[in-house]
Amino acid sequence: MSLSHELVKASLPNKVDQIYQINIDLFTQSGVHYQEWQHEPILDFATDQRISDELGITAAPTKSLFMKLKGGGHCLLLTHRDNRLDSKLVKSLVGKRVSICSNEEMIAAIGCEPGAVCPFGLPEHITLIIDPVLYGFDEIMYTPGKPTSTFSFAGAELDSLLALLPNPQIQLPSPA
Repeated sequence: MSLSHELVKASLPNKVDQIYQINIDLFTQSGVHYQEWQHEPILDFATDQRISDELGITAAPTKSLFMKLKGGGHCLLLTHRDNRLDSKLVKSLVGKRVSICSNEEMIAAIGCEPGAVCPFGLPEHITLIIDPVLYGFDEIMYTPGKPTSTFSFAGAELDSLLALLPNPQIQLPSPA
C-alpha cells in the first residue's frame, strides 16, 4: 500500500463523520422525517440484506454507483439496489462515457468506503443521476457515509432532499 493511500485512509474517518453530519443537517433543514439504525459495518449486499432482516428494516435498498467521466470529472447514479447500470443511457445524459471508479479513486474523490457510498454530501461538482423508480417506494434506505448506520425516508420526499443540494442533477427517463 502506498503512502498516499495510507494518508487517504487516515483522513477517511473524519471525512465520513462530515458526510454523516451533512446528512443529519439535510434532514433537519428539509423537515424530512427519517429513521436511523446502528449496526455492524455493511460493505456488501449480502450483509445489507441480513442486517435489514435482523433489524426489520423494510425500506427499499438503494445503491450509489460512483463513476468517472471520460476526460475528467465524476458522477453518481442513485438507483434501486437491484437495477443495473445502463452506461449508454448515462452517456447520452451526461455527454461523456462513464466507468465505475476504482476504490482508491473513489476514496480520494469523496471519502466514502467501498460499499458505503453516500448519495448526499458530495462535492458540488459531482453530478447526481437520479433513478425515478425510487419515488415509487414507500421508503428507501441508504448508508450515510458510515457503514455502521442506515437511514430511511419516504421515497416521495427524495426531491425535498435533492432541492437542498448544490450538485447538478439529472433524472433518468421513467421506464416506459
